Amino acid sequence: MNRAIALALALVAAAIVQVPRAEAQEVTLRLHQMLPPQAAIPAKALTPWIEKVESQSGGRIQVEHYPSMQLGGAPPALYDQAKDGVVDLIWTVLGYTPGRFPKSEAFELPFMVTTGEATSRAFHEYVLAHAMDEFKDVHPIVLHTHGPGLLHVRGQGVRSLADMAGLKIRTPTRVAAGMLSAFGATPIGMPVPAVPESLSKGVIDGVAIPWEVTLPLKIAELVRTHTGFSGRHGLYTSTFIFAMNRDSYDALPADLKQVIDDNSGPQVAALFGKAMDDVDVTGREVAEKAGNTIITLDEAETARWQEVARKTTANWIAEMDGKGIDGAMLVEDARQRIEKYSGQ
Repeated sequence: MNRAIALALALVAAAIVQVPRAEAQEVTLRLHQMLPPQAAIPAKALTPWIEKVESQSGGRIQVEHYPSMQLGGAPPALYDQAKDGVVDLIWTVLGYTPGRFPKSEAFELPFMVTTGEATSRAFHEYVLAHAMDEFKDVHPIVLHTHGPGLLHVRGQGVRSLADMAGLKIRTPTRVAAGMLSAFGATPIGMPVPAVPESLSKGVIDGVAIPWEVTLPLKIAELVRTHTGFSGRHGLYTSTFIFAMNRDSYDALPADLKQVIDDNSGPQVAALFGKAMDDVDVTGREVAEKAGNTIITLDEAETARWQEVARKTTANWIAEMDGKGIDGAMLVEDARQRIEKYSGQ
């Protein structure tokens, strides 16, 4: 009897010892992305996210951050690096793989974006409602946008729609490419890191990016004019994903999954968008201090651009309809969500 009791007690003790070991599992996650560490998202969003996750996990999650494609490959490969388990975490531009995320493109349509913060919260909610099937191969953490995109062009720049004729403009997405073509420009696709050399060598005449991206690329030193628009809505935005390899997420114990979940979702997306908004201010200030010309097209001229841009939206809706997707519904839903968070 005593031997049986002793054996039972030993088994219970072993179980008690094993449970904390399982819960105390430690993991190292490798995060890979394309921009230098001082750029807006790496410095103002990814680094704070890493610090929070490491702190809230009690140090059991460690994140190794590899900026500027240090682990190899080109920026368009990042999504598949997360999907295939080459790395655990990635941050990238959805538009780098054109046509892969069609329903998510609604937010890239012309004159949709207000601020990065409001549009990002709206975008993450929109994906949860309509487009999670596009990201079934990864575990999405944040889906967000940048703030209003504008035109940064060499020479005399862009002061009217007529000035776009024949300009070679770097386009961030296939949707923006259609828009630029409608405006009379020639869209040139390339990842952001290739822009400075292309501008300096005259491969392109200008670039469509938000103010914050001008800083790491030193755009204010490469062009002298910057063109924005009147009203609440910027010319365009790009969409981004911060995602985790699905197997890496599934392998976490429940309490560490909760740490990741607590640092995911629309509220976190809004923080990513706000980080870009905040650095937009700095980007504009740098251009002003450089003595560059900052052009804001008046309401009448902006309306001309908006009228032409409606063709891009109509073409996108027709393309979605051809895929069996209700494009008009998605555009209207996107607009409503953006307005909901944009205030007055």
